[in-house]
Amino acid sequence: MSAGPVTFATLAARKAAREAIVMVTAYDFPSAQVASAAGVDIVLVGDSGAMTVLGYDSTVPVTIDEMLVLVKAVRRGLSGPMLVADLPFGSYEVSDEQAILTAQRFVKEGGADAVKIERGGTSVERARALVAAGIPVMGHVGLTPQTAAVLGGFRSQGRTAEEAARVGHDAVALQDAGCFAIVFEAIPSAATEAIVPLLHVPVIGIGAGPATDGQVLVFHDLLGIHDGAPARFVKRYAALREAMIAGVSAYADEVRSGAYPAPEHGYGMPADEAARLRHTL
Repeated sequence: MSAGPVTFATLAARKAAREAIVMVTAYDFPSAQVASAAGVDIVLVGDSGAMTVLGYDSTVPVTIDEMLVLVKAVRRGLSGPMLVADLPFGSYEVSDEQAILTAQRFVKEGGADAVKIERGGTSVERARALVAAGIPVMGHVGLTPQTAAVLGGFRSQGRTAEEAARVGHDAVALQDAGCFAIVFEAIPSAATEAIVPLLHVPVIGIGAGPATDGQVLVFHDLLGIHDGAPARFVKRYAALREAMIAGVSAYADEVRSGAYPAPEHGYGMPADEAARLRHTL
């Protein structure tokens, strides 16, 4: 369990000591409080919130302003873990200037400690520009949901030696650009094992096997809040959706039967005041 505020030095020390780094997503005030109480190291306000809490069918439509609402809510509920915010699709790809202006909003308005951007390629230059502007950056390689259509859908990346080498090249380039950590998503375990030793910054895995320096899962996936079949790499540690449905159903049944509210759920009034009220009315 994390003790005290998690800093960039904390993460580097964890990697050096081979102590696993724990990261989860969160999208609102109560889930940020839960993550803090659980003692995780990093909370990511992922653009996955577009799907888990905003109801979009992908991460692409979510806007800067929508993401900022989520980041601000998490900031208000977070105590201890580092806060990282995803820059949404279309908010950083055009130019270094666009990337810096967007990231500054997430730091100044949202209270994020760092931002996360996806892919290698031109994103490497964006990362370098952001770091030069004083904004810490987390990279993301492998399956990058913002460009999943280009990658052939939501499937693992790096399944051939050539593909894995490209993932490794992107990871090293992001590291050299100044990223303090890199997410590996949906990458074969053997590829991760080969690439991680090339990196001196922490690697956080999601569906990338056990050779990473830490793991991240989506809050709604690991707690069983999200409907539908989870991705292969998801392990569910609770079944909250079923418990929530059962609780709301029980409430609805009691309202309809008259069992709720019972006398103990109301407020009393002195008998003489009740009598005076009846007389007044």
